[in-house]
Amino acid sequence: MWSIFTKDIKNIFTNWVAAILIGGLTLLPSLYAWFNIEASWDPYSQTDQLPVGIVNEDAGATVRDKEIHIGDELVKELKKNDDMDWQFVDREEAMDKVEYGDYFAVIVIPENFSKKLGSVIKDHPEKAKVEYYVNEKINAIAPKITESGAGGIVDKITSNFISTVNGTIFDKFNELGLEIEKDLPDIKRFEEYVFQMEEKLPEIHNLLNESLSDAQSAQKMIDDAQALIPEANRVTGDGLQTIDETTEFLKKAENRLNEIAPQVQKNLEQVQSMATKVNNFIRTVQSSDINLNQGNQISDQINEQIASSVKNIEAAEAALKQLQEQNNAEQGSNQNQEQIQQALEQLALLKKELQTIQESSEKINTFLSDKQQEVDGLIAQLQEKSAATANEIDAFIKEYNENIEPTVRQEVANAKKTLSDAREILIKIQSTLPEVEKILANTEGNLGEGEETLKYIIGEFPYVNDKINQLADRIREIQGETDINEIIELLQNDPEAEKGFFEEPVQLNKNSLFPIANYGTAMTPFYTVLAIWVGGLLLISLLATGIHHSEGFTEKQIYFGKLFTFISIGFVQTLVVTSGDIFIMGVDIAEPVWFILFGLVSSLVFILVVYTLVSVFGDVGKAMAIVLLVLQIAGAGGTYPVALLPEFFQTIHPFLPFSYAIDLMREAVGGIVWERVYKDLMFLTLFGFIALLMGTFLKGPLSKKTKALMKKSKESGLFH
Repeated sequence: MWSIFTKDIKNIFTNWVAAILIGGLTLLPSLYAWFNIEASWDPYSQTDQLPVGIVNEDAGATVRDKEIHIGDELVKELKKNDDMDWQFVDREEAMDKVEYGDYFAVIVIPENFSKKLGSVIKDHPEKAKVEYYVNEKINAIAPKITESGAGGIVDKITSNFISTVNGTIFDKFNELGLEIEKDLPDIKRFEEYVFQMEEKLPEIHNLLNESLSDAQSAQKMIDDAQALIPEANRVTGDGLQTIDETTEFLKKAENRLNEIAPQVQKNLEQVQSMATKVNNFIRTVQSSDINLNQGNQISDQINEQIASSVKNIEAAEAALKQLQEQNNAEQGSNQNQEQIQQALEQLALLKKELQTIQESSEKINTFLSDKQQEVDGLIAQLQEKSAATANEIDAFIKEYNENIEPTVRQEVANAKKTLSDAREILIKIQSTLPEVEKILANTEGNLGEGEETLKYIIGEFPYVNDKINQLADRIREIQGETDINEIIELLQNDPEAEKGFFEEPVQLNKNSLFPIANYGTAMTPFYTVLAIWVGGLLLISLLATGIHHSEGFTEKQIYFGKLFTFISIGFVQTLVVTSGDIFIMGVDIAEPVWFILFGLVSSLVFILVVYTLVSVFGDVGKAMAIVLLVLQIAGAGGTYPVALLPEFFQTIHPFLPFSYAIDLMREAVGGIVWERVYKDLMFLTLFGFIALLMGTFLKGPLSKKTKALMKKSKESGLFH
């Protein structure tokens, strides 16, 4: 084994062609790693070179009398932004260039963008939309980057919108807090009102029932009133007719009074004249010597004068009674009736006095012959009564002229005016009756609606009762749990501070346990491990796994002798690539020594696997090594987390050497967790041990078959 190994090393240093080839094999894997690391060093810092079209079609909007142009504001912000190569063009040019591939993506701000964002103050707000067009066939990663940029724009708009809206809301909250604080006494009174309502609910229910009963009674009253409307029409008609007839009768009575008054006046004057004459006659008799034998003559003269006076008084009585009857028929005033009655009583008294005088004169005639001595006394008494009667007649005439007749005339005039006023009132009543009938009909309808409303309210009263009781209980509960002053304190805030909070409510405080400088550094473990495996593939492709003169050597000796050569060159490849990562590429490695050592371990295992496959299986082993490489690139989790891989690759992941080699190198790059290192080393050692067992025990038994298979393939002229 040692002889084979030393001979190979000697040939490398003595054969310049071999030396150049081996040198190239040593360097090539490193270039594979370095170029990929450099290419992926920090691609996301170069997104400003990705052209993305921006089309602003926003027409703006008016919100609460304020013009807003969010599309224009967004364009202004993007012009200050260097995340991507923003191109501000119209829709036609943008769509042409994204379709052709000059733009990776196009973002279109639609015409109604501001309008829909402004709808937030309406009952049914609409979400604003941004159109995003991407040409995904240009590149696999670019669409994801541009989509992230578009998402960033949307996030920025959303953040600014939320902060603005919430700033406005909290500004209103602050005003609301101040208003609530100002209205706190009213709130307290409202609480008391609710509690009073709760207490008064039974009484309200009783009142509602009473109101319903009253409404039903009122309905009956209106029905009765409506039934009386025709009767009222009839009565007012009859009343107008009666008033007209009475007025006409009063006019006739007034005319009759005008006719009677002169006759009454004349009769009264005649009575007055007769009374004067009687009085003068009695005086004459009294002053002269009376001859008793002339008593009959004197008595006859007195009787004649008195009879004439009585006749005139009776005529006046008849006229006044006629006037009284007319007054009764006309329904004159009580005062008018009393005046006429008083006049009649006074005339009756005068008549009685005259009749007394007449009786006295008869007594004179009777007793003249027997009682001469009484004549003078009787004459004196007669003269006294006659004088009193004359005075009473004078007083009555004066009373009649000054009071009775004017009063009767005034009362007739008053009665006419009263009837005229009554007629006007009845006409107004008659004209009002249709309106009253209409009002009653409307009232009946309203009462019907009101009755239905009351029934509905009474039907809903249990619900209202429950809700008010619940509200009162809730107020008591809130009073027990929350102090309204605390609510006011919460509402009273700094709107600007709240706006800033909602613009970025959560700040990501990143704490990197194992900080990685950039994307290239993060990809270094994968590309380094890949380069080490590729280095092994290059070795088995160019170097022979056997010897030209195998006489005197066993298959096992050949296997291990060549294995040492492959391992030695593999170590050199690994030292170049790992040290180049550190010193040439400048990858920030947390543990550079361990990085190199872990690389050497990975190289040892990979060479064991690849060399054993080719040494045991020949060209078939080469194919197996290539297939294994392909499976490991996809399933080892070098680029994407294993959890994101298809189920097949998640299944084979634990059985791939790459899985543990990449993880081991990551520990050195980011920072070592020794428990993971121990696990990875254990599994890598297991893979190497399995490869050694295969080479030790299968190399001999399969050697003849492998050589025969290789010979046969060479005969085809297609394989070397």
